[in-house]
Amino acid sequence: MLKGFRKHLAVAVAAAALTAAGSAAAEVRPYNFKVVGTWGNLSNWQKHESRLWNEEVGKATDGKWTSQAAPLTELGLKGFEVMRLLKLGVFDVAHGVVGYVASESAVIEGVDLSTLVQDWDTMRKVADAYKPTVDAEFQKTYGAKLLGLYPFPSQMLWCAKPVENINDLKGKKIRVYSTTLGDFVEGAGGVSVTIPFAEVVPALQKGVADCGITGTMPAYRAKWYEVVTHAYLMRVGYTMTFAAVNLGTWNKLGPEGQALLMDQAKAFEDRAWAETIREDEMGIICNTGVGDCTEGTVGAMKKVVPTDSDLKAREDILKNFVLARWAERCGADCVKQWNATVGKVVGIEAALP
Repeated sequence: MLKGFRKHLAVAVAAAALTAAGSAAAEVRPYNFKVVGTWGNLSNWQKHESRLWNEEVGKATDGKWTSQAAPLTELGLKGFEVMRLLKLGVFDVAHGVVGYVASESAVIEGVDLSTLVQDWDTMRKVADAYKPTVDAEFQKTYGAKLLGLYPFPSQMLWCAKPVENINDLKGKKIRVYSTTLGDFVEGAGGVSVTIPFAEVVPALQKGVADCGITGTMPAYRAKWYEVVTHAYLMRVGYTMTFAAVNLGTWNKLGPEGQALLMDQAKAFEDRAWAETIREDEMGIICNTGVGDCTEGTVGAMKKVVPTDSDLKAREDILKNFVLARWAERCGADCVKQWNATVGKVVGIEAALP
């Protein structure tokens, strides 16, 4: 009898969910979204962003929502300009890298300060804690509503010259894409150079850069293993990525559409986190050839694991360069907000400027 009741209950719950979904779809206003995604050759676009806009939103609205979605690489963009274009209404929705827009707002930069976090669980807590701050800053600076935050794989150092420990970074030209990564590099005695992702391999080949910072799987997908000899496996960031919608578009959706879009964004966000964590270690395996690579061609980078001395140096750089410089850029009110959110998660306080 209990077994039959459970079956009946499961059917009733499923039917209620379908009814609720159908009701929500019926109340949604039709809309055709213009969307820019991240890099077309990387997993966040291929597995998550394109799926959200080309499949999921249409299913959730019985076809009322459609989209014209393309990665920035297909549109000839670098990534630094996507939020300005979103503000202008060129796009309804933009996916982009926090570090690429942080030059216009140090507040946003606070979600992914270089070397601050060294594990995935803590990084997710940091992102969740800082979401309201990023959302408020997006609304003020770009006229945009934050839909979600999600990562690329761990950012590490990939060098075309020998690196055996953190001291070997001294004097080396190291590709960065954000101010906070530049703070780390300069704290380690290196020279930071800003180079778009698509141009890093030729820069390493020509000696314009000695090393580059990017994620484990992005380095593999972009075939950095063809020019990189040493993989220095210190986590220096996570390339936190955002999805944001123009406030004008957001207001046009109405309450039902806004609620449905946030539900879709949350499911998208959870999928992206889970897949990126899975890819993280595989990127190291495929770049170094140490382990069983399931992705294709295997690289032969030398795997260099930071020593205890390296990690101690990282802590000093975090305190004296990364946090100190960011606090000066961001100001006292910003630092107080950060200390009350991210600082509580990681157990660290940034000093007020």
